[in-house]
Amino acid sequence: MKKAIVFDNAGTLLERCRVVKNIKTGERADNSSLDLIDELGNSALVVIQTDTKKCIMLANGEKKLYDFIKNYNIPLDISYSSSNISKEEILPILKKSNIKLKEFHETAYQLSAENNFIELCSGSAFILNLNTYEVDYVIAAGGKVFPYVSEVIKTLRNRGIHTFIASGDRAKSLYELAEIINIPEENVFETANTKRKREIVAKLQEEGYKVMMVGNGPNDILAFEKADLAVLTLEQNEEVSKKVFDAVDVVIDQICQVLDIEF
Repeated sequence: MKKAIVFDNAGTLLERCRVVKNIKTGERADNSSLDLIDELGNSALVVIQTDTKKCIMLANGEKKLYDFIKNYNIPLDISYSSSNISKEEILPILKKSNIKLKEFHETAYQLSAENNFIELCSGSAFILNLNTYEVDYVIAAGGKVFPYVSEVIKTLRNRGIHTFIASGDRAKSLYELAEIINIPEENVFETANTKRKREIVAKLQEEGYKVMMVGNGPNDILAFEKADLAVLTLEQNEEVSKKVFDAVDVVIDQICQVLDIEF
């Protein structure tokens, strides 16, 4: 039987760093963006599909986010949500918000100042409150590839196991990661939300693969439940909720331990 391993990105392949800013208070949130979505309810984590350094940071900080997105026709994707909202509904809602690009500038500057090891910039995102139609949080994220990831991918390939990336992160950053760790571009699934990850696992199974899903958060739960083997990695060293633990078959501390799993 053919075998495939689907990897999440941030927190799984990439040691993640981020700044999550509460727009109302101006303070930094300690919770992960996914946990905030679960706590807020009826909200969505929206990824801005453009380069933070080369695009967002060069734009006028006083420009409204809506105008920036609209004028430059920048795609938006929903990475994680506690609502059934579609990405096509985001921009009309965003028109009602007065949030400006300077909020994204500040979080990106803070991220860069605090982390001099960033290898990949995952990009900028925001949490949209679908009760108030306001942007509650602004997010800047990046990171570096965990040790041994490239060696793990190489070993799996030598064993005849196909590897894929399915993540809610910015699409271009996923292709950059795939190039670094030598995963074929066609094996990258762009900005996959929770339901999409499950669909990816199901499609691979339909193609005759036995599928392992490796991830680290609540956005992987549906894929965990669908996969033939679900693996939670704790290498990011962050608190993981009980519902995530309950959805997996195996827990590992480092990504290299994937090679020790009977599959």
